[in-house]
Amino acid sequence: MSAEGDHERATPVARTSLRPRLSARRFRGAAAPGPDPTEVLETGVAVAAGLREPAGSAAATEALRRLAGLCGAEAAGLVRPGLPDSWWGPGRADGVALAGRARGRRLTEAGRTALPVGDGPVLVLAGGVGTAAARRAAAFVADALERARLADGEAEAEAARLRALRAQISPHFVYNALTTIASFVRSDPARARDLLETFAEFIRHSLAARGDYVPLAGEFRSVEAYLTLARAVLGERLRVQVRVAPEVLPVPVPVLALQPLVENAVQHGVERSPDGGLVQVSGEAEGDVCVITVDDDGPGMSPEHARAVLAGTAEGAGLALVNVDRRLRAVYGSDHGLVIETAPGAGTRIVLRIPRFQPGVVI
Repeated sequence: MSAEGDHERATPVARTSLRPRLSARRFRGAAAPGPDPTEVLETGVAVAAGLREPAGSAAATEALRRLAGLCGAEAAGLVRPGLPDSWWGPGRADGVALAGRARGRRLTEAGRTALPVGDGPVLVLAGGVGTAAARRAAAFVADALERARLADGEAEAEAARLRALRAQISPHFVYNALTTIASFVRSDPARARDLLETFAEFIRHSLAARGDYVPLAGEFRSVEAYLTLARAVLGERLRVQVRVAPEVLPVPVPVLALQPLVENAVQHGVERSPDGGLVQVSGEAEGDVCVITVDDDGPGMSPEHARAVLAGTAEGAGLALVNVDRRLRAVYGSDHGLVIETAPGAGTRIVLRIPRFQPGVVI
């Protein structure tokens, strides 16, 4: 019995012969891994970026080539009403014709599938692309086009805010500055000439600046030009202090991010005080952040009114501060808008905190 039992216990050893086959199966699976996730992500980013380029461009065509590679298509196209067709691979004419017949619905003919991607655009995929893969590709393209539309809208909004700032240069200030310059033409020609050059520098920066960003040094030059003209107009009523650390002068900032704040301090702080007042402008580095402050010792305001000013709902408040605040938030994020520190009778301080190094912000 014992021998028979030993034999029975020994028989399971035969099952160990399955192990090499399992190991081989695992080995064969490891030898053919799926796509590299990093490569897939990088391709997706490249596709999204390419779809933002002009329709029919080489970049848009390259994006479709990459998209076709991801979903196993032999050809891919993006047909948008009123824009050139973007296409990669054979069968362009038939693919575009299929997109025209799709009319907002999925349509498959002769190995080609047309899928709507939003309101108007149609994605066409040719070859053995599965239904699930085609739907995912269409959803990805629709998302990329929507993000591009939003980005273009934000860029246009930023341009509109900058145009508004340039249009808001006070006619009253310009008139007073020119009148003051004219008063010195005979009595002090040298000063008149200097003020006229300063006025030209102020106008050049305020109206003729090109590009989205300038060095902070350029903004401070514009501020100094404005304050020179304001002192010529207001005389001893306006006292000025400007301090800026050399290490922040090269920091790129949005055009007209600073001068409107200084003009606000002069108009609402100094001019409203019978005895005038002091305007202080400073810029310094705090680690990776550039901190800019504009102070005046004028009448100040309630914190509630300050919040209404930034919200654009304060009665009689100009839009300059609102535009600067929204531009800063659009560029640097919601944590980098203007901060107003004020109270009735305590003056006003406006603080900007700008990253010294920000991706995409270059001069």
